[in-house]
Amino acid sequence: MAEAVLLVVSKIGETLTQEATKAVITKLSEKVANLKELPWKVGEIGKELNMMDNLIKQIGTPSLTNELVKGWIAEVRELAHHVEDVIDKYSYHALKLEEENRVKKIFTKAHYITVFSQIAEEITEIEKKIDNVVKRKERWLPQSQLSPNLLADIERKRSQDCLLDVIQDDLVGIEENRRLLTGWLNSDEQITRLITVSGMGGLGKTTLVTNVYEREKNNFTTHAWIVVSQNYDVVELLRKLLRKIGEPEQSQLVDLDAHDLKEKVKERLAGRKCLIVLDDVWNQEAYTQIRDAFQNLQASCVIITTRQEQVAVLAHPTCQLKLKPLDHGDALVLFCRKAFYNSINCSCPDELEKLANNIVDRCQGLPLAIVTMGGLLSALPPIKQVWNETYKQFQDELTNNDHVRAILNLSYHDLPGNLRNCFFYCSLFPEDHLMSRESLVWLWVAEGFALQNEQSTPEEVADRYLRELIQRNMLEAVENDELGRVRTCKMHDLVRDLALSVAKEEKFCFAYDFGTLVKMDKGVRRLSSCGWQDKTSLKVKIQLPRLRTAVALGIIGSSPQLLSSVLSESTYLTVLELQDSEISEVPASIGNMFNLRYIGLRRTRVKSLPDSFGKLSNLQTLDIKATKIEKLPRGVVKIKKLRHLLADRFADEKQSEFRYFIGVQAPKELSNLEELQTLETVEANKDLAEQLIKLTKLRSVWIDNISAGDCANLFSILSKMPLLSSLLLSASDENETLHLEDLKPASENFHRLIIRGCWADKTLECPVFRDSGRNLKYLAISWCHLQEDPLQLLAPYVPNLTYLSLNRVSTADTLVLSKGCFPQLKSLVLKRMPNVDKVEIKVGALQQIEGLYVVSLLKLDKVPQGIESLRSLKKLWLLSLHKDFRGHWDSEKMQQKMQYVQELRI
Repeated sequence: MAEAVLLVVSKIGETLTQEATKAVITKLSEKVANLKELPWKVGEIGKELNMMDNLIKQIGTPSLTNELVKGWIAEVRELAHHVEDVIDKYSYHALKLEEENRVKKIFTKAHYITVFSQIAEEITEIEKKIDNVVKRKERWLPQSQLSPNLLADIERKRSQDCLLDVIQDDLVGIEENRRLLTGWLNSDEQITRLITVSGMGGLGKTTLVTNVYEREKNNFTTHAWIVVSQNYDVVELLRKLLRKIGEPEQSQLVDLDAHDLKEKVKERLAGRKCLIVLDDVWNQEAYTQIRDAFQNLQASCVIITTRQEQVAVLAHPTCQLKLKPLDHGDALVLFCRKAFYNSINCSCPDELEKLANNIVDRCQGLPLAIVTMGGLLSALPPIKQVWNETYKQFQDELTNNDHVRAILNLSYHDLPGNLRNCFFYCSLFPEDHLMSRESLVWLWVAEGFALQNEQSTPEEVADRYLRELIQRNMLEAVENDELGRVRTCKMHDLVRDLALSVAKEEKFCFAYDFGTLVKMDKGVRRLSSCGWQDKTSLKVKIQLPRLRTAVALGIIGSSPQLLSSVLSESTYLTVLELQDSEISEVPASIGNMFNLRYIGLRRTRVKSLPDSFGKLSNLQTLDIKATKIEKLPRGVVKIKKLRHLLADRFADEKQSEFRYFIGVQAPKELSNLEELQTLETVEANKDLAEQLIKLTKLRSVWIDNISAGDCANLFSILSKMPLLSSLLLSASDENETLHLEDLKPASENFHRLIIRGCWADKTLECPVFRDSGRNLKYLAISWCHLQEDPLQLLAPYVPNLTYLSLNRVSTADTLVLSKGCFPQLKSLVLKRMPNVDKVEIKVGALQQIEGLYVVSLLKLDKVPQGIESLRSLKKLWLLSLHKDFRGHWDSEKMQQKMQYVQELRI
C-alpha cells in the first residue's frame, strides 16, 4: 500500500507544477496557503507507513498471537486506508480540475478551493494519528515483542512436481469405515435408506464418502452428488438435483416452485435404484424440505455428511456413522507422507522420529491438521536443530484448546506478506465456491496486491501467488487446464473460517448477510454478502463511504435499488463483482466510480451498459460474458487502462444451433485500447483487422461471425501478434469456409486453438498445423466436414495436445487411435459426429488419458474397442449413443476390466 501511496504522491507533485493548479492555490485561505507542501507531507506519511508495513511483515509468528500486536496492526491498517482515500480524492479532483480548465470552466474553481482545503485538514489529522500510533508502539510494544520471524531465513522451496494430493493423503485409516458404509449401501432392504456421516470439520467425512461413492455408484441406476452448505436455497437444490439426474429440458424448470420440482424429481426417479449424496448439510430443514422427493424408492440410499449432531440423528441409529480422529499409527503415516514426500517410502529420519511423534500427538488425529502441519514442515530441511527451533516457536499456539485453529494459524502466519492479502481475499467468496484462476488473478491485480516487476506482468505475479497458496495447502486445486495450471480452486471451510476471523481482526474484509450489513461498521473496506435478497433492502439505504470492494454473487431479485444504494456513497469503490445475480440494470451513477478497476457482471440479466461507462478511466477488467448485452457503449474506447474485455451472449431460440453464443459488436476505435490483453468475444466486421493492428499486447482473442472474405486480412494481422496464446475463430454459419492457410501464428506462446466452421482443402498442411502444431496443447474443432478419420489426420501434426475436442465433425465411419498417438493427451471429447459407428483404440495409444467423453454418437452401438487398455483413465462418459448400445454393454465384465475408472456415466 505504501508503495502505491508514494507513486501517487509523485504524480501529485507533477500536477501541482501546472499553472492552472497554482492559480487555484493562490486563492486558498491562509490556513492552506502552504498547500504546495501537500505532496511533501503526504510523501512523509507514505514513508512512515512504508516503515510500519515492513515492520508488520517482519513480526514473528509468536507476536501475531499477542492481542496488543494485533490491535496495533489493525490500527495501522485503518490509518493506511485513510491515507489511501485522501490520495485518491486528491488525484481525482486534480484531474477533474485539469480537464475543466481545458474548457475554461473558471466558475468551478471555488469548488476546488473547498475540496483542497478539506484535503489539507485531513492530512493534518492523519499526521497527528501517525504520531499517536508511533508513541503507542514505543509505549506498549517493546522491540522484544516485535522480533523478526525466526523462520524468515529458512529455505522454503517446495517441489511443485512432488506434492501429494490432499485427497489421496487423507485415505489413511478409513478401511473399517469404508467397509461399514459399503455394507449399508448394499443392504437387501427395499426401502429408501438414509445414512449420515458426521464429525467435526477436517475429519475426512467428504473424503470417505467420495471414496465409497466412486466405488459403488455404478451399482445404482441413478446417482448424484449435491453440495448443500450453510446458505442453501431449496428450489436451487432441487434444480441442481434434476440437472444431475439428467433432466433434459432445463429451461422448463425456471418457473417451477419447490412442490413442482419435487414432483419432477419423483417422476425422474420412479422405478430406479438411486444413490444420492447430500454433502455438508448444516441443519435438518435442508433435508426435511426435500425428503418426500425420495420416498418410496426401491433399494435406494441417501447419504448426508454433516458437522452437526442434530442433522446426524435424522438417520436411524444403525445407519449413523460418526467419524473419530485417526489413531496415532495412522496419523503418523499420514504426517510422514506429507512431511517427507520426497524421501524413499516417505520415511522419517531417525533423529526426527521423537519430534514427529510429538507433533502428531498435538494434532489430535485430525487429518486436515496433520496434512496442514506436515505440508508446512515439508519446506524445512530435515535437520533436528531446525525442526526443534521451529517446534519451540509453534508450542505456545499448539497448546491452545482449539488445536485445529492453532495449526491453521501457523500456516497463515507462515505466509509471506505478499500472500496474506491474497489469502484473505479468497474468504470473500461463499463456502464451496469454485474460484477460477483468471478471475482471482484479475481481482488481485485490480486490488494492487500483485505489482509489475522487470520480468513479469502483474498478472504473471498474481499467477505465482496463486500457485504458492495452493502449494501451501491454503487453497485446494480442483481442476487444471491444458498447461497444467490450476483452472479452478476452492478454500476449505476451516481455512476460510480462519481467514475471515483474522481478516476481520485486521479490518481487511467482512463477510455478512444483509441483516448484519445494516448494523455494521460504515468504515468497512471490503465486503462480501452473497445471496442478498434485495427486496429486504428497499426501505433501508446502505451507506458505506469507505467501501473499496463489493463481492455479491447471486443477488436474488431484479430491482437495482440495492446496487444503487451501495453505489451512491461508495465513491472509492475499486472492485464490483456481481456474477450470477439477477440484476437487469446497471445504474448510470456507476460512471462516478472513478476508482473502479474491476467489474464482474457474468451471467446476469443486464441488457445494456450506461453511456457513463466511458468515465471509468481506471477500469482494467470488464467481464460481461453470458449477459444480454449486444454492444458496448461508445465511450468504452476511452478507457485506456482496460486490459481484459470479456463479452458474449447466448443466442436466443431463433438463432441457429451453430451460433449458440454470439460476440458483441466491436466498438469503433477499438485500437485505442492499447493495453488490452484479453478480447473475448467480438463480431468480425470490415474494420476489425485494421483495429487489431495496434493491439500488440493481446494474448487471448476470440472472434465470431467471420466470413470467408474476412480471413486473409484478419488472419494475417492475428499471425503477427507477438504474445498471442489463445485464439477462437467462429464462422458466420455452418457453411462458411475459414481459409486457415492465411493463419501463420508467430507467437511462441500460442497453445490454444478453437475453430468453429468449415475448413478449406488441405488445411492440415497449413502453417497453423504444420509449423505451430507442435506447440498446441488445446484444440477444439466444430462443424468441420472431413472425409477421412480426423484422429489419424491430426496425430502427426499435434503430438503434444493435452486436450482434444471434435464436435459435429463429419468424418469416416470408423475412428482409430493408433499406437503411440497423442502421447500427452489427458482429455478426449467426441461429440455429435453423425457418421461414426465404430471407435478403435490400439494398445499403446493415449498413454496419459484421464478423461474420455463420447456423447451423442447416434450410430455407435458398442463400447470403443480396446478401451480396457487405457490404464490411466479416470473418467468415462458414454452418453446418448445408439439405441442398441445398452444391449451390447456388459457392465459386470467392463467393471472387472476397468476397476481403475473413478467416474463412469452411461
